[in-house]
Amino acid sequence: MHDQTGHRQRIRNRFDKEGLDSFDEVHALELLLTYAIPRIDTKPIARRLLDRFGSFSAVLEATKEELKAVEGIGETSALFIRLLNDTGRYYQVRKDRDPKVLNSTQACGEYLKKFYYGLRNETIYMLCLDAKCKLLSCNKVGEGDMNSANIPVRKVVEQVLSTNATAVVLAHSHPGGLLLPSMEDVVATNTLSETLFALGVVLADHLIVMDDEWISMAQSGYYKRPDL
Repeated sequence: MHDQTGHRQRIRNRFDKEGLDSFDEVHALELLLTYAIPRIDTKPIARRLLDRFGSFSAVLEATKEELKAVEGIGETSALFIRLLNDTGRYYQVRKDRDPKVLNSTQACGEYLKKFYYGLRNETIYMLCLDAKCKLLSCNKVGEGDMNSANIPVRKVVEQVLSTNATAVVLAHSHPGGLLLPSMEDVVATNTLSETLFALGVVLADHLIVMDDEWISMAQSGYYKRPDL
């Protein structure tokens, strides 16, 4: 145990001096696991995680159940790994909390994409805007599996009415898929647009997000806003 304590301190000292960028993926995971798993050598566990999931990022994006299937990972260490991924997204979303005026598709896309950091399932977010394009709210309104997520029309309408929004921008992710809307996306978008327009609210756009990229269904011709 004495030797392991010394090794842990050495890799922590290396991080303190050189930063995490100097580590390969095995040693980066090894270091992180020292804070969740006491006393034992965490490098073999790090290697098993990488063998199972293929990359550092995929390890952080794994579910708790998937992580616990790896030898050496228990409840505490699985939750710790999940915390790392969620902490990154939490930081991205909250580092700039000033009121936003989102008066262009570009501004909406750049604002929304950080909410998808590290998410594996299709997830739907909605921006509610006032007549001057000031952001009133940004909320998650739906989530599915890796391949599908249904737009919850009732939840969207309730959120719009509660904020007194005059315009809405919808976004959902295609994790591991194509950065293109499906036929189901097109149909669902037009259905929601008709519902909102009857309430005097414009669905300004629907964005498809994948990794660090996004496309606008309005700009790419998949959706025509009813006010145009």
